Amino acid sequence: MNLSTRQPSIRTSSPPPPLEWKFSQVFGERNSGDDIQDVDIISAVEFEKSGDYLAVGDRGGRVVIFERKYGKDTPDELYSRNQLEQLDFAFSNHPEYQYKTEFQSHEPEFDYLKSVEIEEKINKVKWCTTPNGSLFILSTNDKTIKLWKVKERKIKKANDMDHHQFVSSENALLAESSFMSEQDIPSFTNGTHPELKDNTANNAFLSHGVHAKIANNEDTTYARCRRVYAHAHDFNINSISNNSDGETFISADDLRINLWNLEISNQSFNIIDMKPSNMEDLTEVITSAEFHPIHCNLLAYGSSRGFIRLVDMRQSALCDYSGRM
Repeated sequence: MNLSTRQPSIRTSSPPPPLEWKFSQVFGERNSGDDIQDVDIISAVEFEKSGDYLAVGDRGGRVVIFERKYGKDTPDELYSRNQLEQLDFAFSNHPEYQYKTEFQSHEPEFDYLKSVEIEEKINKVKWCTTPNGSLFILSTNDKTIKLWKVKERKIKKANDMDHHQFVSSENALLAESSFMSEQDIPSFTNGTHPELKDNTANNAFLSHGVHAKIANNEDTTYARCRRVYAHAHDFNINSISNNSDGETFISADDLRINLWNLEISNQSFNIIDMKPSNMEDLTEVITSAEFHPIHCNLLAYGSSRGFIRLVDMRQSALCDYSGRM
């Protein structure tokens, strides 16, 4: 009995095709010959924590908000976010965004004390965490920080004004009645006129039909400024960061970092001060500052010398001690 051994076939796998990067979406695309204005240059971009909203700031002081588009083909229509996370669902399509609203956040100003013009350019935008699902966003230029609330509301607009013939006849009747004497007008005991009483039911019915034609509910989104945090920085603000406690945030310029409460706009606390007594001894400046995403007492800031310092705000009111990395 002959036994033939089969050699396992070796399959040579072809190398994977090279990755090809494509734009999934492009907003504000222009033709090659169009001139780009300086005010249209984007200066800040920030995603909301859930990824449902995107805020964009430009050099013209405007903030444009995009929202995630939910269509019939997205699994969000069938399952909630928690269910999708439990199922470990892999999204086959990239999320798409659509325009939601925009507003003018900052205007150009002039500091008469220092004779310096303050640009309207948006340096940073940050989404705030709120428990009730409202949209709050912080925006800042070189000197002033503003807190905005983005809200949706329904408004009624006149869509189609279709005058019924009863409206004209009623106006003629009122005009004719105004020139009649009291002796010529018969009346009931309650003081109403017979011609008006006969048309009372028709008036209520037809007026309802006219309002149904001209009333059109539309969803609009508007932004309202809730707080203005100003006059706290001598140098240009380069970063802002929200705390995980949902109540405070920091703002940093070249030499100082201030701690704010979202509900108090006229008072801030200086927690880091790198300004020397003699400015000639200045060796580094603050370039960026950020709160820890979980621990509300920790923050990190970077300097122009390439150092990153980690600070624990529980040690002292003025954070002079830090761990350098």
